[in-house]
Amino acid sequence: MTEYDEAAEGAAEEGRHIAQRREKLHALRAEGPAFPNDFRPNAHTGTLLSEHAQAGNEELAQVAPVRIAGRLMSKRIMGRASFGHVQDGEGRIQVFIERDRVGPETYERFKHWDLGDIIGVEGPLFRTKTNELSVRAENLRLLVKSIRPLPEKFHGLTDQEMKYRRRYLDLIMNPATRALFARREAIIAYLRAFLLARGFHEVETPMMQVLPGGATARPFVTHHNALGIPLYLRIAPELYLKRLVVGGLDRVFEINRNFRNEGLSTRHNPEFTMVEFYQAYADFRDLMDLTEELLRGMCLAVLGTTVLTYQGTQYDFGKPFIRMSVEEAIRRQHADAPADLRDVGALRAFMERKGIVEAATLGAGGLQMTIFERTVEAALGEPTFITAYPAEVSPLARRNDADPFVTDRFEFFVGGREIANGFSELNDPEDQAQRFREQVERRGSGDDEAMHYDADYVEALEYGLPPTAGEGIGIDRLVMLLTDAPSIRDVILFPHLRPREHG
Repeated sequence: MTEYDEAAEGAAEEGRHIAQRREKLHALRAEGPAFPNDFRPNAHTGTLLSEHAQAGNEELAQVAPVRIAGRLMSKRIMGRASFGHVQDGEGRIQVFIERDRVGPETYERFKHWDLGDIIGVEGPLFRTKTNELSVRAENLRLLVKSIRPLPEKFHGLTDQEMKYRRRYLDLIMNPATRALFARREAIIAYLRAFLLARGFHEVETPMMQVLPGGATARPFVTHHNALGIPLYLRIAPELYLKRLVVGGLDRVFEINRNFRNEGLSTRHNPEFTMVEFYQAYADFRDLMDLTEELLRGMCLAVLGTTVLTYQGTQYDFGKPFIRMSVEEAIRRQHADAPADLRDVGALRAFMERKGIVEAATLGAGGLQMTIFERTVEAALGEPTFITAYPAEVSPLARRNDADPFVTDRFEFFVGGREIANGFSELNDPEDQAQRFREQVERRGSGDDEAMHYDADYVEALEYGLPPTAGEGIGIDRLVMLLTDAPSIRDVILFPHLRPREHG
């Protein structure tokens, strides 16, 4: 039998099961409300299993009967008594159903319920002869009739793309997926609590903006009919958050979505989650210290250790993080790097030897970053802060007082991936206006990712932005790291995919 024949036979079998389930649903409708909404659980499986992990039957006899609700995941019929497993949002627990206890009519109905049906169970807790914590059903109800059979009834949910497209099935069938997103929740909760405890205010800024700003990226464009103007899905909240610092909110943060009209990959999704935070009267060094404290504490709180394993390699967040400049990183990676890393001719000759091709319009800073991104980033394994980014590629960062070629900026890397980007903010309105003009020139030369000139933001700076440092951390990449997920799609509940072709 060919693979096509097997798929066709599987589809036909699934169709027969769906038809049978629809018949059962029609019979339920004839009897009354087929989808009742009056059962209220008072317990969850995970909590029960945790709270009574060591309890024996004598102790369990003192516990009040519980009401649980969830999906029927297994069923074993044995004459006048049967077993099943019910799964809710926390896990699954065994239920024991006796004909004489629930009644002959209910017991007969249960025998014809299907895996995937959502049921309500009420009864006392006890341990079976095999020592499994269970609920002895006294009341049993069908709450939702599942029309489609669960994937493992046939070939299982093994297709990775199908897991992304039908995340609800992935969550039903795979405990590891539920655990991953529970850890994501814990990571965000820790991050929020960390910032709130240090006096940061959580705020919300516009998702649709008149001008896209705060990063160099291609935006998504939409249109506001009533105003008759184009609007842009934000690529970053930065310029609005800094307006709030101008307004006197000295410490602010936002956890929310950004949108960038870029390609799809294991590291990129066009819609992604970031935290951005800004602290007045601080510089980039303060935020490096804060980030190190944040990530070390997060590892301890979420993983229980500062040593994590990502894709087979261990990284130690308990040791002081490495700190070095862009130029130091290039020299460490390339013993044959030019003596003068700011000489355009020497940089281009070096790049030609390495087979790196780049636009002729780039200056020394842009060429440095091309070398760094293509040959150095991937080698940054242990937690590392890279500092002193060229001003040419840092249009919102403050120039270094001693060396105006670079800015007071850092990026944080681990496992060869950028996780965070921060810097001392540029608060000189005239310098900012000139940087915006340079970005506009780059747009005119065909750079779709270059920034627009934001006159309103420059005006805000003219009222005075306190000395400030700001940072953005990619939450999706951070979750990848702390869950050992190889793809960003694994840590986003509904990642973007190409539409399926039908027909």
